[in-house]
Amino acid sequence: MRRRPKTGSSPLSARVLIVDDDERNAFAASEALEILGHELVVARSGEEALRLLLTQEFAVILLDLHMPGMDGYETARLIREHPRIRDTPIVFVTAVFRDEAHIFQAYTVGAVDVVFKPADPFILRSKVSILVDLHLKTLEVRRQAEERHALLRENARISEARLEAELALRRTRERQDAILRSLPVVFTARTTVHPFGALFVSDSIAPMTGFESSRFVEEPEIGLDRIHPDDVAGVVACLTKATETGSYACEYRWRCADGEYRIFLDQGVWTPAGEDGTAQILGTLLDVTERRQLEEQLTQARKMEAVGQLTGGVAHDFNNLLTVVLGNADILLRRVEDDPRVVKHLAAIRAAAERGHTLTRQLLAFSRRQKLNPETVDLNALIRNFAPLMQQAVGEGVTIELRLSAEPLYAHLDPTHLETALLNLAVNARDAMEGVGLLTIESEGPASPEEARARIVVRDTGAGMTGEVAARAFEPFYTTKEVGGGSGLGLSQVYGFVSQSGGQVEVSSAPGQGAAFELRLPLTDARPIRSAGAAPAAEVENGSESVLVVEDDPAVLKLCVDLLVDLGYDCDVAGDAAAAMERLESDRPYDLLFSDVVMPGGMNGIELARRAVALRPNLQVLLTSGYLGETARHEPHDFPLIDKPYKRAELAARLRAVLSGDLSRSCETRSA
Repeated sequence: MRRRPKTGSSPLSARVLIVDDDERNAFAASEALEILGHELVVARSGEEALRLLLTQEFAVILLDLHMPGMDGYETARLIREHPRIRDTPIVFVTAVFRDEAHIFQAYTVGAVDVVFKPADPFILRSKVSILVDLHLKTLEVRRQAEERHALLRENARISEARLEAELALRRTRERQDAILRSLPVVFTARTTVHPFGALFVSDSIAPMTGFESSRFVEEPEIGLDRIHPDDVAGVVACLTKATETGSYACEYRWRCADGEYRIFLDQGVWTPAGEDGTAQILGTLLDVTERRQLEEQLTQARKMEAVGQLTGGVAHDFNNLLTVVLGNADILLRRVEDDPRVVKHLAAIRAAAERGHTLTRQLLAFSRRQKLNPETVDLNALIRNFAPLMQQAVGEGVTIELRLSAEPLYAHLDPTHLETALLNLAVNARDAMEGVGLLTIESEGPASPEEARARIVVRDTGAGMTGEVAARAFEPFYTTKEVGGGSGLGLSQVYGFVSQSGGQVEVSSAPGQGAAFELRLPLTDARPIRSAGAAPAAEVENGSESVLVVEDDPAVLKLCVDLLVDLGYDCDVAGDAAAAMERLESDRPYDLLFSDVVMPGGMNGIELARRAVALRPNLQVLLTSGYLGETARHEPHDFPLIDKPYKRAELAARLRAVLSGDLSRSCETRSA
């Protein structure tokens, strides 16, 4: 049962919970308390009282001691055990338990007072009124605290709030100052005229700048004087316009006590003149240096990713062209072996095409779309064994010094690509040192078990780089060398290989201080497997089997057929996957499907191979591609693959390996 307050009662009211199983007692208590104007809620049992307490807030509880089921003692004990309602004052009301033992027990379980029935209405109202007033004052204090926090969040209006709450804030000054010191934001108040001297600066300015807050108030010019010269004019214009627009926001570099520039975000509002007749500019100051650095890194990463997607996008078509050039050069070389002059020209064409293939591999390495053959290697052993070759590459004028960790460092990566990356860094260092200097290669394990990364640092004593050059060092085709001095893809290959291997690479350099390239590579718990050694090169083997060739590029298709026919194979052709399926559904026998992976028409070579094997279980498959791109990432497979551009001998060997079922040779290049 609820009794609502009468009309005209004070808007500031509270709830009083009356717990009594006797309806007459509950009614008497309600009649006595109704004049107070508060909301009265009646519960008939301890269980009902607990349900109400968990959903509503009460200023005081009038609790009968003697009730059937859960009595007043048990109800009070459960109330005191619940963290949300345990502080609600309980007044026991009893007509039975009047002896000292029961009264003592009542206080023990958490009662603040005991009233005996029949209760005098005046006494009951007085006791309840005191407890309700205490509750309302607590609510008022809580409300004021919430308002103060809201004012902190609404810092643009902090001036008016500070004036209104000055008396209340004075009592909690020490606590507020501690909070302000711990916040990563500085609160400021400035004059509205140049040089916009500080009237107030919170203490949190000290850890941000190295200067105490009093320094800014005592020296009005310090705020503008330490702004970067290129940013001063913009800041002055921004603060000046605050008197017109009512608010301002600017970002600038500020020289701290240690001499380093930090980036500050300064924003706030202009407030009109108060009682003292002085207008102010109130604002906040945030150190956004790390945020801006992260944004720059993200922008750089997105730019590198965009370039990588572009390079990967042209790789397929470019490798198709190189396949045609290299394949036809091989065919012509075999037909004009007796003409040295023609052989010389064809060899030049072939060499240029192979260099184009190398450039394509470097572009794919940068874009992290190259094909890797990872294995577990000891990084220290690889560097130690590869050092003599690096020494030959950099020349006698450069001294290579190895500073490798005492313990082996095992990583799962492609050793050939890591050697290529080290060689690129060594050659780059040699050029930076103009052929004379010290090249140091260091390795060390992780600083902590959680890091699980090894560090390889390649350091030179060259001329070093500016920050602008270092920021673009890994971009493809970017080079500071003269025209013809380099392709600008060496460091791009390093960046792509390390990223694709799950690691990171960074460069630190300054003019006149050399450069240090740091490779951080993930370690593994696996151990290297001993290699059985490379098999001797075999002669080109011909065949006579029937091959279905699927290729959408007419030039590549013609070359492929010429190569296969020259090798003795019986060929049938299809321009896309749909046409290939029509031939496979016919009665013509086929021993092998040789298909490009990336094709138009909605079905790629991998899906074609799956359908072909399902239709003809004994059919062998060999796939080829100049660049798999997203296909390999989204469609892993177990079919053998030969990369474009391929040479006649390589194609012949792979065909025989697939047809003979020699998986050790036919599956050298599989899906990612």
